[in-house]
Amino acid sequence: MFVKTHTTEIRVRYEETDRMGVSYYGNYFTWFEVARTDYFRGKGISYRRLEEEEGIGLMVVSASCRYIRPSTYDDVLTVESRISEIKNTSLVFAYNIRRGTDLVASGETSHVFTDRSRKPCKIPAGIKKALSVST
Repeated sequence: MFVKTHTTEIRVRYEETDRMGVSYYGNYFTWFEVARTDYFRGKGISYRRLEEEEGIGLMVVSASCRYIRPSTYDDVLTVESRISEIKNTSLVFAYNIRRGTDLVASGETSHVFTDRSRKPCKIPAGIKKALSVST
């Protein structure tokens, strides 16, 4: 069973907009990352601890985003993140970005757990269990 959706609030900063006053498309991937690390933190898992103490990395192997409506300076966005798939060495996050009830964008990132030599490794049992619990 996968964890319920986690939400993270983001306010679009002026520097995140382009000349047309619309959020630059690349920022959506940064917002996905912010939401993903918040998701882990909410489950009691620290990226820093994974990297420094356990020697585990979480590499992005693919990322996609579908832009539905523009967001602009000072918009308050809610990034909904959830795990849509988890395997032995990898997982997939799905995201929806909303402004109020309006869907602004949706996307997905795929990740592989790696050891210190950047080779794929099994997701540690405790981590997998924490991510699979629906609380």
